[in-house]
Amino acid sequence: MASDAIRLAAPIPVLRIFDIAKAYEFYRDYLGFTVDWEHRFGANFPSYAQLSRSSATVHLSEHHGDGTPGSVVWIAVHDIKALHAELAGKDYRYAKPGCPADGPGGPGFELADPFGNTLRFAQPEERA
Repeated sequence: MASDAIRLAAPIPVLRIFDIAKAYEFYRDYLGFTVDWEHRFGANFPSYAQLSRSSATVHLSEHHGDGTPGSVVWIAVHDIKALHAELAGKDYRYAKPGCPADGPGGPGFELADPFGNTLRFAQPEERA
């Protein structure tokens, strides 16, 4: 039986990337995430960074063996139409969000990052 005294935090996905500048262009400049921190073991080493927006947090890693390109992350959004309008209004030539459609977990849309990872944004339905 699980103990109520042991509290778990929300998981943080680690997404494999191959170019931190290209990742920042997508996650920071296009999606509106903030770079919380970036770590390298030395000057010519891979980058590992944490980015967040509201309650959503992702780790981006250039390290071989961290994550697998093609991963999928499901992100709950309070107002899917507002997020869609925000992203559709940006001049980012590598991704354009499709119109929100009904799907598992509520209406939403998905975007692929430059490294083949998929972000599924959805607005969970209100439960009575």
